[in-house]
Amino acid sequence: MPKIYIVGIGPGSYEQMTIKAARTLELCDVIVGYHVYTDLVMPHYPDKEYLSTPMTKEADRCRMCFEEAMKGKTVAIICSGDAGVYGMAELMLGIGRDYPDVLLETVCGVTAAVSGAALLGAPLIQDFAVISLSDRLTPWEKIEKRIRAAAQADMVICLYNPSSRARHDYLQRACDLILGFTSGETVCGIAENIGRAGESCSLHTLRELRDIPVNMFSTVFIGNSQTCIINGKMVTPRGYRL
Repeated sequence: MPKIYIVGIGPGSYEQMTIKAARTLELCDVIVGYHVYTDLVMPHYPDKEYLSTPMTKEADRCRMCFEEAMKGKTVAIICSGDAGVYGMAELMLGIGRDYPDVLLETVCGVTAAVSGAALLGAPLIQDFAVISLSDRLTPWEKIEKRIRAAAQADMVICLYNPSSRARHDYLQRACDLILGFTSGETVCGIAENIGRAGESCSLHTLRELRDIPVNMFSTVFIGNSQTCIINGKMVTPRGYRL
């Protein structure tokens, strides 16, 4: 039976890929993905066939996988982080209804909330919300509602896709919403280029954060009312007696 693996490759570096993800790519004949992600894995799997489509052509990329699988090839479609967190798993499973003879298996990866939190310290020890600021597929009104709800509930908030050329002020808008419910001194952090060249992290107050330039390779963490800095690390206490 033809098979396609839907693989999350983690933040970017081979060392931060799960063992199962790395072994799965070894088994495959064809690796399909956005070129940024195929470029990351190509040095470790140079003998594979690689196929790619541009940004916004995700559905074409998925159908390409099924076409290759129907030729008898073992195929992996890759995405950064985890395939089930803003990844390709949902789209592949949806399109897979047109290809009932192809078996699909999702291989989990390490999403940016987890890898970015490790860089910053321990910001996600209490309840947290992960919200994407990209409104390409989700209306901004719905994103705004989710931000308000998470801020009002005093949850740590992790923001994906915080800015782009077309959305240069979206992080500022999100911070302004959150400032309606929490202090401007709230501890925040930014993780940049996680697992890739130029990896870095920085700490800021919420008031400072709204004016800091970020991009699509930034993951933003906004603490709750208990989040603090301990020895230069962003920490959200869980409540253990020390």
